[in-house]
Amino acid sequence: MSLIQVLKSKIHGGIVTDANVEYEGSVSIDSSLMEMSGIKEYEAVHIWNKTRGTRLVTYAISAPPNSGTICLNGAAALQNKVGDSVIIAAFRYVNEEEYNKFQPRVVFVDAKNKPVRKQGI
Repeated sequence: MSLIQVLKSKIHGGIVTDANVEYEGSVSIDSSLMEMSGIKEYEAVHIWNKTRGTRLVTYAISAPPNSGTICLNGAAALQNKVGDSVIIAAFRYVNEEEYNKFQPRVVFVDAKNKPVRKQGI
C-alpha cells in the first residue's frame, strides 16, 4: 500500500516575536498554539516566511502557553526577523483509506499570534 504525504498541521499568519541566533536551533512556539494545531514538541516543522520568501525546516519546542511566542532560534534566526509573517506547517503520511477522510488542523492567528479562526479542529 502506498503512502501520501499530506499537510497535518498549520499555524497561518504568525508573527515572529523573537530571533535568537545563539540558541542551538529550533522554533519556540506558544504551546497553546501547538496543542490547537496538533504540532508536537520536537516534531519537524517547515517555516515559510511570507515577508522574506525564505523556507526552512527545523523542529518545534514549546514556549509558555498563551504567550504568543514564535521565536526562531539558531541559524533560522538569520532568515527570520522580529515582525516577519510566517506559516508553520507539519506533515504526515496517510494511506489511501486515511486520505479520503483526512483533514488538516489549521489555526489562523492575528498580529499578536492569538487564534482567530480554526479549521479541521
